[in-house]
Amino acid sequence: MCQSQVKNMLVGFFDHKRIVHYEFIAQGQKVNQQCYLEVLTRLGESFRTKRPGIWPDKWILHHDNAPAHDALRFREFLAKNSITKMDNPPYSPDLAPCDFWLFQKLKNALKGQRFSDLSDIQRNVKTLLRSILENDFQDCFRQ
Repeated sequence: MCQSQVKNMLVGFFDHKRIVHYEFIAQGQKVNQQCYLEVLTRLGESFRTKRPGIWPDKWILHHDNAPAHDALRFREFLAKNSITKMDNPPYSPDLAPCDFWLFQKLKNALKGQRFSDLSDIQRNVKTLLRSILENDFQDCFRQ
């Protein structure tokens, strides 16, 4: 089996109902503090549009322990915006829903397919993200 030489990072956020925000990180872009803060700013905008009344008061951020997620600037951003963050034990990727559920779901659906270019991959991923049912998100949180 031949693996693709094209890589594209997907950052995704969801709640118990649906995908709230996702974006593809440009090839070569490092996901550092600045990049992640910009992503969170866009996440806030998506939440205000798609789930008014939730952000940030009734929402808890749950992600892995990547260095950019624990930097001082990031913690200051969370405090300034009154965003609650759920802490993970170190080295526990199995607790991050994107890692144990969402990305695996996408990989399984795309496995074995051939894509003509990066935009074709992104288009297929977007279609898959939009097709996930609310019950699937609820099952993820129950897990």
